[in-house]
Amino acid sequence: MKKDSIKRIVVRGPNWIGDAVMGEPALSALRGLFPAAEITLLVKPTIAELLGNHPGLDRILVYDSRRQHAGLTGKWGLARALRRLRFDLAILFQNAFEAALLTFLAGIPRRYGYATDGRSLLLTDPIAVPERTRVVHQTEYYLELLRPLGADGPSASPRLFLSDGEVDAMRRRLAQAGIGETDLVVGLNPGSTYGSAKRWLPERFAETADRLALEHGGKGLRVVIVGARGEEALGRAIAEKMQAKPVLLSGHTSIRELMAVINRCGLFITNDTGPMHIAAAFGIPVVAVFGPTDSRTTSPFGNGHTIVRHPVECSPCLLRECPIDHRCMTRVSVEQVYAAAVKGLSSLSGSSGLSRSSGTNQINQTNQTNRLNGVTVFLDRDGTLNRDTGYVKTPEELELFPGSVRAVARLKRAGARVVLTTNQSGVARGLLTTAALDAIHARLRALLEAGGASLDAIYYCPHHPDDACSCRKPQTGLVDRAVGELGLDPSRAYVVGDQNRDMELARRIGARSVLVMTGPTSQEALGLMKSDGLRPDHVAARLDEAVDWIMQDAAKMEDRQWSFPGSPQW
Repeated sequence: MKKDSIKRIVVRGPNWIGDAVMGEPALSALRGLFPAAEITLLVKPTIAELLGNHPGLDRILVYDSRRQHAGLTGKWGLARALRRLRFDLAILFQNAFEAALLTFLAGIPRRYGYATDGRSLLLTDPIAVPERTRVVHQTEYYLELLRPLGADGPSASPRLFLSDGEVDAMRRRLAQAGIGETDLVVGLNPGSTYGSAKRWLPERFAETADRLALEHGGKGLRVVIVGARGEEALGRAIAEKMQAKPVLLSGHTSIRELMAVINRCGLFITNDTGPMHIAAAFGIPVVAVFGPTDSRTTSPFGNGHTIVRHPVECSPCLLRECPIDHRCMTRVSVEQVYAAAVKGLSSLSGSSGLSRSSGTNQINQTNQTNRLNGVTVFLDRDGTLNRDTGYVKTPEELELFPGSVRAVARLKRAGARVVLTTNQSGVARGLLTTAALDAIHARLRALLEAGGASLDAIYYCPHHPDDACSCRKPQTGLVDRAVGELGLDPSRAYVVGDQNRDMELARRIGARSVLVMTGPTSQEALGLMKSDGLRPDHVAARLDEAVDWIMQDAAKMEDRQWSFPGSPQW
């Protein structure tokens, strides 16, 4: 496949929330494989809501199989709509025959997917399914589909994206229910839309939550019960069994609101369901009760999670309803789940100082004050703070990534100097004036300040790449100005960006480097650095994760007295 010839891609995504979350790393990898292509995701309404705001997507099309696209007439209408969009390539994360048939009827010339469900003849590029003898986690299963296209390395952790407005709205809603900013929230997810076989006993959820509330309530622990529409009665039954009054949200949230309340949790106790994977994608420690399903393939991805299961001879059976006595679940005791929950809570208050009081993985407020005194963070703009659309020409086009404001605010609260350095050759190309650029940066400052964040300075290079100026990154001119005007110490600095030139700038000034994977060419940049043997000090999925690492690394560097090998003399 000649990748340069692929201009428009449609991805048929999975239908289930958990599968969609586990498929997210492959979706992000696809953007790295086709950085210049327009990528459209075709999914059911629930998944369209789940993956809204994803930086790797240009468009989401909704496949409404119950209404607009129901029946043969609806399917044919959808195929004709896809045909009009003139896609060059369809990639099928969904394994169904229907997915291949739709793209075949749409006349998409390249149709790429696993050779399953008798659909090989409808695919131009059928890919062999991983051997059944090898146990593969579902995240890796989706990524392996892209291996023949050039995807390499292990799977990254799944990511989901919330706007600052969505986080704030949930904070206000929980505040109205009596949950304060500093309260530790434990989420309970007792349902399962797949079937009752995956559900641990409701009275045991209630008993576990009560024990946590009674024994840790003095530390501001509050319980929130969540669930899908149709699970309201289950949530009420558990709440009625509890002595400690929980906040009951089962069936009363949209998908985006469910994501926001899970993101606010410090610990999530759950069955093997979609919300379990949402919690893992937000980095929330998960205690997951497994019964009829296989934890080797669908466990919450990442570190800090605990699987609780009782091995029985008939598990995993993958059945929706248990035909016998549900022994895989009835033999999981309250004591087991409670012990796993206590372990998860202890990790939150341990040496890492992690807290969930503001709904994000962040350092506890009391611990982060002054932690970065004397440290400077040089931030790139496009692809790092905000979406890289090619050239941002007006203030209205500036779209900050979810979490960017909170990330910068954390750096400032910790005492860091935060300086924006950005190449803006659009000025020299005549695409925008310096007055327009100043207006864009004024809006950027306003957006940051509205969220309690700020920048110490903004430095930009307006020159054309062919001008051979001294300020266009990776040249050090912008940093030279910042050092002279602000009195910074570059030997205690970090450079955070999405491209090779940011990492090269860090090398030239002797700073630590963090590559964020939110830029359209971040994956390509990482591949080039690997081939050149010049890896960044850290690779982060997004800016808030980069700040997590900077916080931890700065503490280590303090112990080492900030001795960077090869640091230049300023």
